[in-house]
Amino acid sequence: MSRRQMSLAPEQTDSRLMTEAEAREAAQKLKAREDFFKLMSHEIRTPLNGVLGMLSLLNRTSLTAEQQSYLQTARESGEHLLTLVNDLLDYARIEAGHIHLESHLIELEPLLQSVAELLSPRAYAGGIEIAWSLDPRLEAIEIDEGRLRQILFNLAGNALKFTKSGGVLIGVTLTEGGAIRFGVRDTGAGIPEEARVRIFEAFGQVDPSHAGAQYGGAGLGLVVVKKLIEAMNAELDLQSEPGRGSLFTATFPVPCTLRTAPEPRATPDVICLTANPVLAEAAQSHLQSCGIRVRQGTQLKGIGRRSRAVVLADRRLLPEPVPAPNNRSLILLAPEEREEISAWRDKGWAGYLIKPLRRSSLRERIEALSLKPLPNDERVVATEDDRIVPVVAPGVQVLLVEDNPVNALLAQILLQREGCRVERAASGEEALKLIEAGKPYDIVFMDLGLPGLDGIGTTRAMRANGVKLPIIALTANAYEEDRRACLTAGMDDFLTKPIELPALRHRLNQWCGRANAA
Repeated sequence: MSRRQMSLAPEQTDSRLMTEAEAREAAQKLKAREDFFKLMSHEIRTPLNGVLGMLSLLNRTSLTAEQQSYLQTARESGEHLLTLVNDLLDYARIEAGHIHLESHLIELEPLLQSVAELLSPRAYAGGIEIAWSLDPRLEAIEIDEGRLRQILFNLAGNALKFTKSGGVLIGVTLTEGGAIRFGVRDTGAGIPEEARVRIFEAFGQVDPSHAGAQYGGAGLGLVVVKKLIEAMNAELDLQSEPGRGSLFTATFPVPCTLRTAPEPRATPDVICLTANPVLAEAAQSHLQSCGIRVRQGTQLKGIGRRSRAVVLADRRLLPEPVPAPNNRSLILLAPEEREEISAWRDKGWAGYLIKPLRRSSLRERIEALSLKPLPNDERVVATEDDRIVPVVAPGVQVLLVEDNPVNALLAQILLQREGCRVERAASGEEALKLIEAGKPYDIVFMDLGLPGLDGIGTTRAMRANGVKLPIIALTANAYEEDRRACLTAGMDDFLTKPIELPALRHRLNQWCGRANAA
């Protein structure tokens, strides 16, 4: 692991020589500001977690159309507030202090998959697609994962905000010079040439009206991106054409590892039926990685019942569940369309895939269906997508360490909805007593800001006592140094508030299997 640090503090760019006392005083002021921003982050995000979480739970109850409309407006307002808070705090900290960078080898596929899936609710709520593509030669790169994730979230989130049709594609390629280029391309309105510099300036907007209710935000997300990319010795570029969308790219001169090229073999015939170019390009990229070529189309007509082609049909093309064109057909659904799965199967569809498409799931389904006999007398048994399974952790015993009663109630409900059995401790000392009593927990969710013994100290005490359970930080402290501090103390993972349900399900999927196998 390599570490480097860049100072962006205005105080430290002063050309005059400081005395030792002045330097000490400047360092103290810097630390005070850092502590203040961390406190503000925690204090603002904690109640927001309760507000957004409870609105999400309310959305699952029986509501009238009028109530649904009010609820949606409240959720959108809360999400805009969260975005604004994040951008303001990130900008203030970068301007006042240091950017700490830690490089380690990270796999690109799970990174891109998680970014796209966490942003997918926002995309599908707006009627557009979000997808990712990865150069089939690339496997992993050495970089600061937290900072890279923040760059991709800011760029893709900004693109979603200004895209009304089509979608957003997050792509990674290997350049001729051996650098790694991340691109976020959208099919939005584009950016006029005179505004392309202004949007990277503090509080800059393409149009002043964008700061109003239509879009939300203060124009700081791209400023944060620019400063992070500069600190990482990378290059930022913007290409845009009004009416045809924009492409933001960040090129990093970092080491990488490459995949072994797939062995030549007979490949199945695949037809992807969609009117959305983002979805089509993502499917092509995923299958190209295993040597499968894809034909494009926009209608089911012409595909015979005896066709050997594997059909991928976008749900957005079809008004309702219709008979499958052949017995090798998969319907591509958004997560919120999961209630339709049985209706499509009743119409003869062999199965489904959930968008954003996952490379491994797509390849596995296609390979299984390509071997299916043409007479429709056998069904291919396919595993369920883990974004659709009703609960992801049935029977898992959870110790929830959380002192805030509202956030504790929210986390408990979310965990119970995933099949968990939850016991709560309101302090680190109480958590240690429950562990010492020998209760058979499978996983611990640990708040950081506990009274008395905090989450870091509680974790260290558990590890010192030989506790090997997975411990997941559950906190409103959303900064990268907080994540590193948690991992250094012995925690296994990091989950920020407000709690995103896909992120919670992912942690349960990832860690409960290990806990149960131990």
